Amino acid sequence: MHVIVDSSPGTSPSPELVQLLTPEGERVEHPEYSIELSPQEYRGLYRDLVLVRRVDAEAVALQRQGELGIWASLLGQEAAQVGAGRAMGPNDYAFPTYREHGVAWCRGVDPLNLLGLFRGVNHGGWDPNEHNFHLYTIVIGAQTLHAVGYAMGMQRDGSGAAVLAFFGDGATSQGDVNEAFNFAGVYNAPVVFFCQNNQWAISEPLERQTRAPLYRRASGFGFPGVRVDGNDVLACLAVTREALDYAREGNGPILIEAFTYRMGAHTTSDDPSRYRLQSELEAWKLKDPIERYKRFLIKNSLADSDFFAEVDAESERLARHMRDGCRALPDPEPLSLFDHVYAEGHPLVDEERAQFAAYLSADVDATAERGEG
Repeated sequence: MHVIVDSSPGTSPSPELVQLLTPEGERVEHPEYSIELSPQEYRGLYRDLVLVRRVDAEAVALQRQGELGIWASLLGQEAAQVGAGRAMGPNDYAFPTYREHGVAWCRGVDPLNLLGLFRGVNHGGWDPNEHNFHLYTIVIGAQTLHAVGYAMGMQRDGSGAAVLAFFGDGATSQGDVNEAFNFAGVYNAPVVFFCQNNQWAISEPLERQTRAPLYRRASGFGFPGVRVDGNDVLACLAVTREALDYAREGNGPILIEAFTYRMGAHTTSDDPSRYRLQSELEAWKLKDPIERYKRFLIKNSLADSDFFAEVDAESERLARHMRDGCRALPDPEPLSLFDHVYAEGHPLVDEERAQFAAYLSADVDATAERGEG
């Protein structure tokens, strides 16, 4: 496992990126990482990138139309998520934040199921054990501790699988993430920490979060780190695949820093124009992960116009599926709020249920008296 670990003082703040595709779509060689796929697999990655971006765009539109309460966009981070997600084996387990829509796609989660949480009609609409993809975590960094604990359990069960823990650059300032690093290092847990460094922790730029590149954090906890071009889907796939192999083979944890950029807002309640320059965004648009990969496919005669048209048509069908399905999601019964607080009955919860039931009944009666509904 090749890693870039340089913690000596005075080193450059811009370390080497593992890169297999330039922003112009040219394939380049790396001395330690390589990847060879079939033409069908190369085309499959493009399909993933396009459909994941369409899922994101459609969800943003649904929020603007009042169908979702909020949405956390992944715009610009598709390559990092698709590359990492497709690197996973069937028995590996992922712990996401609230932005890993691309990983969810790769793990077979219907995009419609992502919307229930943001619409407020469920706590996550998929079975984590069916997809080996945990429910979204809203508390920043908390999922890294869950991931390490799960990895330690897998280690003791002798499963031979690994855990992939996702988080952003802002989460590295959280105590939970550093505690997770320490536990993983001490117990040699089979976990790959995947940090999507999108340059902004809401409105805080990276330089106000850390003075050293994030991948170097790993060396302080006794395990290796590597930085990869997060807008290069092939590099993300190659690096994550090797990192998971490294963890599965009993070598312990590893940290991947995917250097990318959040081209959209932090969430739909955020206005990034208040804290970052338009020129910065325009510069990163030139590194767009989908356009880069499309150029690569065309230059290498791996896809033709019929293929691209077919993917575009599929994205339209997917968007329609999301629009129609979102509006049809049923609202939960109000009293179901109390159903799973405790495994068994609890006096306080029973009392609260009765009070809420009485309130609902009184509200229905008052509505009937006014002749409404």
